[in-house]
Amino acid sequence: MTVRSISRRKLLATTAAAGTALMARPMIARADTKEVLIAEPVHGTGYLPLYIGMAKNLFEDVTVKIVTIETGAGHTNAVLSGAAFAFIGGPEHCAFAKIKGAELRAVVNCVDRGNVYYCAAKGQEPTGTDWPSYFKGKTVATSGFGGTPNSITRFLLKKWNLDATSDVTLVETANSAILPAVRGKQAVIGCSTEPFITQGVRTGVWSEPFINIPKDMGPYAYSTFNVRLDSIQKDPGLVRGFVRGMMKSLKFVHDNHDEAAELAKTQFPTMALDDLKATLARSFADAMWSQDGTISPAAWDTAKSVVMGAGILKVDVKYDEIIDMSFVNSLKATL
Repeated sequence: MTVRSISRRKLLATTAAAGTALMARPMIARADTKEVLIAEPVHGTGYLPLYIGMAKNLFEDVTVKIVTIETGAGHTNAVLSGAAFAFIGGPEHCAFAKIKGAELRAVVNCVDRGNVYYCAAKGQEPTGTDWPSYFKGKTVATSGFGGTPNSITRFLLKKWNLDATSDVTLVETANSAILPAVRGKQAVIGCSTEPFITQGVRTGVWSEPFINIPKDMGPYAYSTFNVRLDSIQKDPGLVRGFVRGMMKSLKFVHDNHDEAAELAKTQFPTMALDDLKATLARSFADAMWSQDGTISPAAWDTAKSVVMGAGILKVDVKYDEIIDMSFVNSLKATL
C-alpha cells in the first residue's frame, strides 16, 4: 500500500460549494475504487491510530490518503460533495446533515472520549473548582462554532448558568490556533487537545489541564469515521476494507504503546520524542481510543446530550439513524 496525501487547496477548490448542496445526493465516482480520501479537521495525535495504520500497512484492502481541513464544516462538506470518502468528526455532524436532508453514517470509532482539556495561562490558574466564578469575565479560545470542542464549551457554560456571549468571550478559531491565542494573550483559557496540551505545558504557555473532559464525561463518540449512506449501499466492500484497517490499527495502538510513540514521531517531526511519549501517556491514561471500533449507544447519548444541551442540535436524532455498526460487528470475530 502506498501512503499519500492530497493538497488542502485542491480539495477546498472542489468542495467550495458543498455547503449549499446538502440536499443533493452526490454521485460516487473514483478511478480507483480501492483508494479512499479521509478529511480530518486537524492533524493531531487524537487520530494517531489512522496514521499508524497507514505507516504499518494495516489497510490491506485500500489505499488511504488524508487531507486536513480546518474550516468549520469543510471536512463534512468534502464527503457530502463526493470529494472525500470519509471525514473524521463526531456523529453529531451526521445528525446535522440528516436534518438538512443528507444521509451520512458513522461506521467505525476512533476517539471514544471527549478529547478536550481546559488549560489556563501561566499565572492565571484557578485556585478552586468554582468553575462559574472562574470562567465568568474571561476569554476562552476554542474551536470554531459547530466543532465538538466548541460544543462542549457551550454545554459547560450553559450548565454553569453562564451566557456564551455576555458572561465570557469566546475566541472561536482553528484547533491549531488555540495555543498561539493563549501565548499571544488573546485568551486566558485554552480549550485544546494533544499534542498542543503538552506543547503548551513544556513551553510554559499554560499549566497542566484543570478540567479533564475524557475523565469527567466518560465514553463519548467524539471522533468517528463517517461516510455517505450511498457509499455503504453502492460499495460495501470498500467501506468494509477501510473499517477492517481501522480496527486493526486501533488494536495495534492499544497493544504497542512504545512503538506507537516511535511511529508518531514521523507524523509530528518537530516534537521531541519525550514530549510525544508524554502526549501519548496522557491519552492512554485517559482511555482515549476505542479498542475495537465500536460506537456504543451510551457514547452517542453523551455526545448528543452535549450538542442538544448547547442548543446546537435541535432535533433528537436516534442512534440507528446515523450510526451503522454492521461492518464492525461482522469483523470482530475475524481480527
